[in-house]
Amino acid sequence: MDRFLLLHGWGGSDYPHWQSWLAGELAKEYGTVSFPLIHHPHHPNKGKWMRQFKKHLQTFKPTTVICHSLACTVWMALCEEGEIDEVERLMLVAPPSKNTDIELLKQFFPHILPQTLFAKEVQFVVSTNDPYLKLEEAHDLQRHFDCEMLILENAGHINDKSGYGAWPWVLAWAKRDQSLLSEPL
Repeated sequence: MDRFLLLHGWGGSDYPHWQSWLAGELAKEYGTVSFPLIHHPHHPNKGKWMRQFKKHLQTFKPTTVICHSLACTVWMALCEEGEIDEVERLMLVAPPSKNTDIELLKQFFPHILPQTLFAKEVQFVVSTNDPYLKLEEAHDLQRHFDCEMLILENAGHINDKSGYGAWPWVLAWAKRDQSLLSEPL
């Protein structure tokens, strides 16, 4: 049985964000889900976030990890350290550019791309008009990690502000429901 760990980015992923919706949908079917609030989501600290991520990975022992935004950057930093266990599946949604220059987030950037993402299966999801990641850099990430990548048209930062609350595709991916993965987003 899958154990899902959902990790939010800067500012959190409160309802109606797709991560909070997904946590609820997975739990409805008695799925094992952890969707922790990471300390100070509006004023993140890289060291604290990395320690909290590690703690959740060690105590919850997920099979599937789904990260949004800044959580993708923290995941990559953990992979660069190399002190985490491999998971079955990893989804990185709307990772920010590795050279992001937002003042509040400078401690997270620039970062080095790890050689591996500590996952047997990796799925990137990006948007053609994400203000934090150019599509060219998304393709560079895909080539570097040699993984699957779904490109959403005009989906912004793939959050509730860009219309991603209820998101059946991500639920189908999480549940490994191939019949729904082929449907339009």
